Amino acid sequence: MIRLSDLKISYRIGNRVIDAVDGVTLTIPDRCIVGIAGESGSGKSTLMKAIYGDIQSPMYLSQGRIDYSLKGADGRPVTSETIRREWFRSLSYIPQSSMNSLNPVIRIREQFIDFPGSDSNKKRVLERARAYIGKLGLPAEAMDSYPHQLSGGMRQRVMIALATFFQPELIIADEPTTALDVVVQKEILLLLMELQEQMGNTILVVSHDMGVHYQVTQKMLIMYAGRVVEYGDTDSIFSDPQHPYTRMLIDSLPTIGDDSLRGVLASTAGAGGDRAFRVEPHLVEVKPGHFVARGEHSAGVAA
Repeated sequence: MIRLSDLKISYRIGNRVIDAVDGVTLTIPDRCIVGIAGESGSGKSTLMKAIYGDIQSPMYLSQGRIDYSLKGADGRPVTSETIRREWFRSLSYIPQSSMNSLNPVIRIREQFIDFPGSDSNKKRVLERARAYIGKLGLPAEAMDSYPHQLSGGMRQRVMIALATFFQPELIIADEPTTALDVVVQKEILLLLMELQEQMGNTILVVSHDMGVHYQVTQKMLIMYAGRVVEYGDTDSIFSDPQHPYTRMLIDSLPTIGDDSLRGVLASTAGAGGDRAFRVEPHLVEVKPGHFVARGEHSAGVAA
């Protein structure tokens, strides 16, 4: 569906240039839930913004390309500009904060009416939207509410409803359970899994929480300092992590009754720690479909 080729996304801050995504080559597979994991600052959200076409100053594409394969493209290039103009029905985005993403001064029903590409017949849109949010576990009266009148979990369901209204081929979910309690988190994750199964599409789930990935994803890629250091089936990564950073992320998961100290991550700047954190990684296939960063070359995934 999407191919990233030697992708580098940078930020220009004054006279400094920071490479947030540094030389990633990756094929995103079709019809599954793919997890992107890594600590804060590893480049997860920047990568997703680039895929969605949300590249705005001071962020810019400094190297590489993104190729899309979407239904109806008929061989035409799908660029950042055409995503917003033509392909919003095919690519959708669930941002981190529902409260900051929903317009606080208009009711939920108006947000469906104002959504790009909605039917010009407002009555028809509202009828369809009311029926749809009911399937996602929201009461019909939520349509007449302002965002601040809904709980965090209900607002997140509204965001998911907006993002999936046109049954897109690809959904990017950027930290979809942030700031939600554990019970609501589970409800939201189960909802995403059910929607993916019904629509047969691809969902990219961005999260620093390895527990989220273990519950919902089929494939995972691990990012560290803007690079991909491990990629493969989720079961394989959890049962047999190959990179020391991946092992640290998995070991950081809390276990009931375990009060032992956790390991400390090496500096992303490369000032210390294991050499595996400080070299330019080259992903090699250690077993079928499972890649890990080794060597001193640019990062990449052959998929």
